[in-house]
Amino acid sequence: VQLVESGGGLVQFGGPLRLSCAASGIIFSIHNMGWYRQAPGKQREPVARITTTGSTNYADSVKGRFTISRDNAKNTVYLQMNSLKPEDTAVYYCNADRLAMAYWGTGTLVTVSS
Repeated sequence: VQLVESGGGLVQFGGPLRLSCAASGIIFSIHNMGWYRQAPGKQREPVARITTTGSTNYADSVKGRFTISRDNAKNTVYLQMNSLKPEDTAVYYCNADRLAMAYWGTGTLVTVSS
């Protein structure tokens, strides 16, 4: 199983960025997909999740600014991030889960400059 994140980088305060996560080795459509992040010195926290049926939920800190979506034909999940803030700076990880199984990507760094 491989989850490969891309799209991270340096962005200015208030700017947008879109992360992608390409999955292989799993039946993508039957896995719930999510994004987590870990800021320096902090624990990993959930950011957004999309179920197999397309239902979404978000951390309060990103509601209204971030949008998670998935393309089952491309085995890819996206995280559109708008109105970025310095406190969004973190390594962002892609997650796939189904029943008791969970898989993780290696992360992509997002840095928001003030």
